[in-house]
Amino acid sequence: MDVSAELLLETMAEGVLVLTPEGEIGLWNSAMTEITGYSAEEALGKPVTWLRAPGCAGAERVGSLLGNPGTPEHPTCLYGCECRLVNREGEQVPVLMNARALRDAEVMHGVLVTVVDFRPIANLRAEVANLRNRFQAGDRFEGMVGRSRPMQDVFRNIELAASSEVTVLLTGESGTGKEMAATAIHERSSRQGRPFVRVNCGALAESVLESELFGHVKGAFTGAVRDRIGRFEAADGGTLFLDEIGEISPAMQVKLLRVLQEGEFERVGDSDTRRVDVRVLAATNRDLAAMVARREFREDLYYRLRVFPIRLPALRERPEDVPLLVESFVESLAERTGKRIAGITAEGLAALRAYPWPGNVRELANAIEYAFVVCPEGSIELQHLPEELRGGSVALPVAAAPAPVVRRRRRRPTAAQLRELLEQCDWNKAEVGRQFGVSHTAVWKWMKASGIPLAPPDSSTRTE
Repeated sequence: MDVSAELLLETMAEGVLVLTPEGEIGLWNSAMTEITGYSAEEALGKPVTWLRAPGCAGAERVGSLLGNPGTPEHPTCLYGCECRLVNREGEQVPVLMNARALRDAEVMHGVLVTVVDFRPIANLRAEVANLRNRFQAGDRFEGMVGRSRPMQDVFRNIELAASSEVTVLLTGESGTGKEMAATAIHERSSRQGRPFVRVNCGALAESVLESELFGHVKGAFTGAVRDRIGRFEAADGGTLFLDEIGEISPAMQVKLLRVLQEGEFERVGDSDTRRVDVRVLAATNRDLAAMVARREFREDLYYRLRVFPIRLPALRERPEDVPLLVESFVESLAERTGKRIAGITAEGLAALRAYPWPGNVRELANAIEYAFVVCPEGSIELQHLPEELRGGSVALPVAAAPAPVVRRRRRRPTAAQLRELLEQCDWNKAEVGRQFGVSHTAVWKWMKASGIPLAPPDSSTRTE
């Protein structure tokens, strides 16, 4: 079959050009026109560097074949040279070039160059790199950090919860990040941009909590000098996060159940029924199932809240996440404080990984903040960590670890001591009780006896 060389060149999918011994373009096929947008008439006679993108050395490498062959500076062929050409629209087109010197024993006839449009491969590489970056960034999720399997399960469950309108019950020890998880659910849900209202149920007495949740009308009780909307109305169209849900009284449980079932309630002192569209997220560090078995928590409310449960693991259950968390806290504190602290020594990190972390991620964050105060610069060393952590590298196994919290004196505190601890615990009476080793009911009695109000002074105006 007699096929002309010209026909072969014009039917090839690859671009083909030939450089003259002077380094000018002497041949240009139609595939080169498709790749660059320039016709053969525009290209012929141009130098090899004509289409070179800034910073691309591919043209010089191709031109080097025009020199004396067989030396490192002037090879006889070039394969797989990735470079970029500038097309008629000024866009940089990634291409793959192969070139061979056309030379006999005595005469240089030029260089044959084939050009493959590399855009599909470059786009695929970019997509793979993007996926890799997303995978590598998978250890950070809406402010939470974790590469461990338990935390990856949490991230996945948050995504699932955010894609629906179900009521979510977040469980886990104090300091595991339940509020951050609730915030992530809201921010990734269809209610994002609408109100996200938080209520700490354990920080308020029953009478105050009812007014906080449902509002009141003027004259409903002593001190009610005006009408006031509650948190449910404030969260209408958005999300209401009920923290420490296990601390509410049986009477309040009944009222909350009605809102969850019917979406309606009355303000304190009012007979008008109000309706709201609110998604409820609840959290607790208590075992609600055990409380149901002891008849301390309503079974119907428990199952109404526990439509989609998400458990936040304790830090001691995911020690492999400690280095990631430390890195995150160090970066944040370095930016905030301006201190030139870049990380932590191996000895210090070993101590952190061995410690059982009864206070979980919150305690770890406090430990790194303490180290930032003590460490002048450089790396955090073992000596810069809080005293209870300095023996962490030889700490006992978790099963034999000390009690999760350090109990304070069981004798009744002074009014000043009690008020100070209330402020430290954000007026969470259950937490204060745990610190003293007594029930939150005992804390209420101490507050009454000391003349301390059962709610923080600014509770009528606080939004969190």
